[in-house]
Amino acid sequence: MRVFCDLHIHIGSTSRGEAVKVTGAKNLTFGNIAKECKERKGIQIVGIVDCASPVVLKDIDELVKAGEIVEIADGGFLFRDEILIIPGSEVETTEANGGNSHHIAFFPTLEDIKRFSRFLSKHVTNINFSTQRCRLPAQRIWEVTNSLDGILIPAHAFTPHKSVYGNCYPRLSQIFKDSALDKIPAIELGLSADTDLADRIAELSKFSFLSNSDAHSLNRIGREYNIVKIEKPSYKEVLLALLRKEGRMVVANYGLDPKLGKYHRSFCPLCDRIAVEDPPVTVCKNCGNENMVIGVLDRITMIQDYPEPRHPEHRPPYHYQVPLEFVPGIGDKTYDVLIKTFGSEMGVLHEASEEDLSRAVGRDLARLIIKAREGTLKLAPGGGGIYGKVVEEKKQRQLSLF
Repeated sequence: MRVFCDLHIHIGSTSRGEAVKVTGAKNLTFGNIAKECKERKGIQIVGIVDCASPVVLKDIDELVKAGEIVEIADGGFLFRDEILIIPGSEVETTEANGGNSHHIAFFPTLEDIKRFSRFLSKHVTNINFSTQRCRLPAQRIWEVTNSLDGILIPAHAFTPHKSVYGNCYPRLSQIFKDSALDKIPAIELGLSADTDLADRIAELSKFSFLSNSDAHSLNRIGREYNIVKIEKPSYKEVLLALLRKEGRMVVANYGLDPKLGKYHRSFCPLCDRIAVEDPPVTVCKNCGNENMVIGVLDRITMIQDYPEPRHPEHRPPYHYQVPLEFVPGIGDKTYDVLIKTFGSEMGVLHEASEEDLSRAVGRDLARLIIKAREGTLKLAPGGGGIYGKVVEEKKQRQLSLF
């Protein structure tokens, strides 16, 4: 079976209103994430990355007791027998050089992540809050995660803030020992990168790549996602897919064109200017500022092994796509019509014909939806915390992707 998978979704608050991700929407609860994926998004495998928070663990316990979710033998939870939820914890680590990076630790069982929560609580300021800075290096977090039968995945690996390549070192081998690198199954690309960029770095050829949403609200779920080939929904099967074993694998990545990412190009905070010169740009060409926010394209150009990507044989295609709600002309009412007509956002993006779309929302909007899912909408690049723009038919719309 081939299923849609998004393994980086945050929790804004608990069902009781306790804050978890301060920048997350209040209705972004564990239960609402599961419902959104089932009823509107069509995402079948979900990684929720704030599950080490004790207040979130309380929500999970209550959902298990109510029978809303069921823990399964091969790891993970099933929501209403359809949606696989993998519990995870995003952690901010601290390296010897002062660099900070985000990593997601995933676990097969509720007891495993509870044990991880107890460990982590000794090394962060407030264990209830999302992605707390941990006073430990990534290698140590991997060691603990591995001892609890979990896996560690570096998150948004190239962004200028809080990432292994963007904020720590130019090579993973300077962060992790070989014992860890042999067991890390995947790298998350982030919104400002794709496989063409990542495969300029030789050491990444052995890893599977993930394109995840890093959603801070319900409607951002699935803005980037993957298709994975598995036999049945479980933690064990997803791990086999990431490791490319027994016929399981990631068969496609879907995401924004990196130009839309808010850290794609270098940015001068003094001039409020996004670089347009050939990368890498490390000094502002306008004012001479040497304290640039280095963009993902610029950073990769600085540390790359190859000027062009060298894709390993196992690398699946990366498809550029713009989520439905960012298509000019699709508001809440139109989005609801599309979901009601075609069942889910994945149904619109992967199954609906242009003719059927035209009958539902009109020919002009149908044409834009086809362009969105084929990645052919015109774009203007982003940088310095400012997202890129969809530029279509002389109209510019700033994307608010969080």
